[in-house]
Amino acid sequence: MATVEENWQMKRSTVVQRTTFIFNNQLLSDVKFVVQVPTDESESKKVIPAHKFLLAISSPVFYAMFCGRMAEAKDSIELPDCDYESLLELFRFMYTDEANLSGSNVMQVLYLANKYMVPSLAEKCNEYLRDNLEASNVFCILPHAQKFEDKDLEDRCWEMIEKQTEEAVTSDEFVTLERSLVESVVKRERLTVKELDLFKAVDRWAAKESERQGKTPEGDVKRRILGEEILREIRFPLISQQEFASVVCDSCILSFQEVVDMMKHYSNVSSTPLPYKQTPRFGYIRRCFRFKHIVYGEGWNYSYCPDRIYFTVNKPVMLHGVQHFGSIGAEYTVSTEVRDSSDGSILVKQSGTYPSEKDDTDSYYGFDVKFDRPVSLVENKEYEIVSLINGPTTGSWRGLKGEKTVDSQGVQFIFRTANVLGNKTTDETGQFPAFLISQSVPFLGLKRSLGRVVRKPVNANPGLKVKRGNVFHFLSFV
Repeated sequence: MATVEENWQMKRSTVVQRTTFIFNNQLLSDVKFVVQVPTDESESKKVIPAHKFLLAISSPVFYAMFCGRMAEAKDSIELPDCDYESLLELFRFMYTDEANLSGSNVMQVLYLANKYMVPSLAEKCNEYLRDNLEASNVFCILPHAQKFEDKDLEDRCWEMIEKQTEEAVTSDEFVTLERSLVESVVKRERLTVKELDLFKAVDRWAAKESERQGKTPEGDVKRRILGEEILREIRFPLISQQEFASVVCDSCILSFQEVVDMMKHYSNVSSTPLPYKQTPRFGYIRRCFRFKHIVYGEGWNYSYCPDRIYFTVNKPVMLHGVQHFGSIGAEYTVSTEVRDSSDGSILVKQSGTYPSEKDDTDSYYGFDVKFDRPVSLVENKEYEIVSLINGPTTGSWRGLKGEKTVDSQGVQFIFRTANVLGNKTTDETGQFPAFLISQSVPFLGLKRSLGRVVRKPVNANPGLKVKRGNVFHFLSFV
C-alpha cells in the first residue's frame, strides 16, 4: 500500500478538499471498478478504486447497488458499457463537484450521468455541448440529444444544421447517422446548402451504409437503402443540367426513366410534372445579376456623390447584401444603405473597408457588402440602394446593358434609375452587379448568420468584356 501523507485531514479544511484527496486513491477504498481501456491492438482492463459511501450519497443507482435489498456483496465490479476516462470523470464529479469534459469524453460522461442519475453532471455536460456545438460535431450530438429528450439541445442542433448545412453534411459524422435522421435532414425546408452538395452527402451516406451492411455500394443497392422517401425530397430540378449529368447520373441511383424525365425537364419538353419540389429551400442564398456585359475603366470613377438605384420585387425575399464593382488590388471604404423610397427611411446601413478581389467568374474584380442582419423585402414595394464609395480615382469595372427586369424561379426584380443626384449608376449601367437574396423565412425569431458566399464560375475566361448569360446564379455557405 502506498505511503499516506501524515495528518492529511488537518491540512484540508473543507469536505471537498478531503474527498478530493481520496479520489482515485486506494486510501479507505472499499470497492473497485474494472473498466476497458482501448489500446492500439486490443483492449485491456484498468481498475478505479472508489468509496461506497461517497458514491451512494451522490447517486440513487449506486445507493441501490450498495445499500439496497439486492446490494452487491463483492468489492470488485466490472462495467463493460463504459470506458476508463468517462467513468473517472463521473467519479471525479461525485468527489469534487468538478469534471474535466472534452469533445472525446462528453457524450459518454453524459450517458453515465443519466444512467446513474446525477442530474447536475448531466446539466454540466449539456452546457458544455451547447457552448461547443459546431457544424463539424452537430451530427454526433443530435442523436444523443434526441435519445435523452433534451429539447433545448436538440433545437440548438437543428438551428446549427440549418445555418451551416454544407459544413454539417460534409462532416465525418454525417455518414454515421441512422437512416431516419438522414431523412429528417433532407425533409427540412430551411437549409443553407446547394442541392447538389446535399445529394452528394446523401450519396456518400448511402455508400457508407452499403459497406456497413457488407454490400457493394452500387446504384441499385444505394437506391434500396435510401428509399423513395429520401429521394423524393432531393430537389433535382435545382441542380444544373451539367451537374446532374456529371454527378447524379454517375451515381446510378436514379432509374433510366427518371434520368430521361429530368433531361426532358432541362429541355423544356416535359409532358408530365416531375415528382420533385422545384422551389429553393429557405435560407438558401443566390445572386441576382443585372448586367449582360461588364467592362473595365473607360472613365468610370467615384466622386462625392453616392451610387444609387431603385428596385422592387414581386414577392417577399430576404436581402443579405449587395455586390460592388472594384479594380485590381484596390481597397474601398463604403457606406451602403437600403431605404424605403416612399419616405427615405433607412432600413439597414452597413459601413466598412473592403478589398477588391477577383470574382469567382474570373471576369472582374469586386467585393460584397453584406449586412449584419438581412432586410425583409415586401412585394411590390419600391426600395433604394445607396452606396457612398471612396476609393481609387483611376476607375473600376462597371456594368453595361443592364436588365430592367430580372426573373428567376418566380422572384422578379424591377430596376429603375434614381431620380435624385448621384454618381453615374442607372438601370442600364454602373454599379451593383449582384444582389444577394434568399427566400423569405416564414416565421420570426430564428437566428441566422451569414457566411461568405461562393458562386460557381460561369465564364472562366478573363477579358474586358464579359457576356452574362443566366442572370441568376446559386450560392452556398462556406
